[in-house]
Amino acid sequence: MAFSSSSRAKLSGTSHISKDPDKISKTSRPNLIEFTPSPTIYQKGCITSDNTVASSPLKHFTHTTRHPSFFHDIQVEHSRKLKDLKHIFSLVGGNSFEGLVMIDAVQRLGIEYLFKDEIEEILQRQYIISSTCGGHLHDLQEVALRFRLLRQEGYYVPADMFNNFMIKEGRFSQFNVSEDIGRLMEVYEASQLSIAGEEGLDEAGQFSAKMLNECMTHLDHNQALAIGNTLRHPYHKSLPRFMAKDVFFGNFQGERRWMLHVLKEIAKKDFNMVHALHHKEIVQVTKWWKDLGLAKKLPFARDQPLKWYIWSMACLTDPSLSEQRVELTKPISLIYIIDDIFDVYGTLDELILFTETITRWDLAAMGQLPEYMKICFKALDDITNEISYKVYKKHGYNPVQSLRNAWTSLCKAFLVEAKWFASGHMPESEEYLKNGIESSGVHVALVHIFFLLGHGITEETVELIDSNPAIISSTATILRLWDDLGSAKDENQDGKDGSYIHYYMKEHRYSAAEEAQKSAINKISDAWKRLNKECLCPNPFSASFTRASLNLARMVPLMYSYDDNQRLPSLEHFIKSLLSESVPTEGVY
Repeated sequence: MAFSSSSRAKLSGTSHISKDPDKISKTSRPNLIEFTPSPTIYQKGCITSDNTVASSPLKHFTHTTRHPSFFHDIQVEHSRKLKDLKHIFSLVGGNSFEGLVMIDAVQRLGIEYLFKDEIEEILQRQYIISSTCGGHLHDLQEVALRFRLLRQEGYYVPADMFNNFMIKEGRFSQFNVSEDIGRLMEVYEASQLSIAGEEGLDEAGQFSAKMLNECMTHLDHNQALAIGNTLRHPYHKSLPRFMAKDVFFGNFQGERRWMLHVLKEIAKKDFNMVHALHHKEIVQVTKWWKDLGLAKKLPFARDQPLKWYIWSMACLTDPSLSEQRVELTKPISLIYIIDDIFDVYGTLDELILFTETITRWDLAAMGQLPEYMKICFKALDDITNEISYKVYKKHGYNPVQSLRNAWTSLCKAFLVEAKWFASGHMPESEEYLKNGIESSGVHVALVHIFFLLGHGITEETVELIDSNPAIISSTATILRLWDDLGSAKDENQDGKDGSYIHYYMKEHRYSAAEEAQKSAINKISDAWKRLNKECLCPNPFSASFTRASLNLARMVPLMYSYDDNQRLPSLEHFIKSLLSESVPTEGVY
């Protein structure tokens, strides 16, 4: 199971697929990002004229490229206005609450990378305010917003600052639902950054969610919509770039709303520039995948370069990381391909040989492998060496051994699952989850991200990244359990889904599926608390790596939230929004 639910296919009996390529159908296994194709365009895997999105080669993107001067003109105007906006930050930065509101706005618009210095300066002042006056601040909305923004940037601020506003069990004193919707929303948002031991903050979040749900029926459409979006997609657990369009077409309120509207127009232009950049990257990824030729050489495997690129796009959001996004897509594609080898094609004897070859990483031993495994191992070796060389050339460190070790751990975890299936062994739920964290593929992806970013590469951090630290294992836990929750909804519960839910129910013989799902949801919550803690300072990893780990966890629900038709509507919506539609801008200047 790697970044996907593919082992469900194996546990559902599809492992005995014919090895005659002419008899293998690529549609014989669920495609987790297979969007409805245009009736007039039959090429699988393109963004079509009616804005539908499929999952394979994207030749259509080559037709959307505009003349370079078009982008140059946009960039010139963009740069000219940024100077004015940075001045706006200096105007509001001295005002405690307005400075927080501005930071929240640029983050929700997905343009915080343009204001790194200004944001850091404001937050340093806000941290001093929180440290010296935390127990004497009386505006709950301001306290909650400050708490969230500081924790998001790695500042540790204690959750007991909310105690002044509470009576018991997360309930707030002097509280009126109709007048305090903004406060409730901010408290709910802040509660998403809780860590272990902060039960009071958890209770406050639960109370806020309960009150917001109850009051929605008494509000106008726009207010109810805003609350619903907050409850479904709290900022800390969502991808700002994926949510930015909702902010573009919303309305800012307050005395300085004109400043926020200027920010919004800058964000729209930025969105369109990044939109064009993503198209360029997808063309590069598609060309690389076509030239690699694995889609033809390994017809049993998935052919989904867009899906693989989406992971990279979600993890590495800074526009300056274009090369890193393209490079990261390559190992992610191999995670899926190797997953298919273990789950739907290889025999157990072949899988043992393949794992031994990967463990030794011995090209000379490749001769004993079947042809399709030779092709895969050769591609894996080439990609690993190419990325290692690029990292060495750019950052002065050769990560080849760390990358090989990560692949070895992944294949060993895949092999454990293959042996379970072959022998009929039924692991306990915790045994399954421990191995599932390794087989998720998250460690492989984040190790590559660490070296591609090249920040803070030392002997200590390399040793730490090799050991699957908590910042990685907690993210992997979130993916594994969300995957399994999606599995429960995605398939008939015939006892062969091989998920945490299935093994939990077998282990606890009298438990219902709802109890198993509740256990998984609680574990996801605990994993988020661990991840939140790992992102606080002091942190041995760079802010860019920490953000990538968070973004991977944030992407997970979109990849595994199935509807009753076994589709992923949220993912479809956001991918269409990001890759198929630019944003109209207004002449506000």
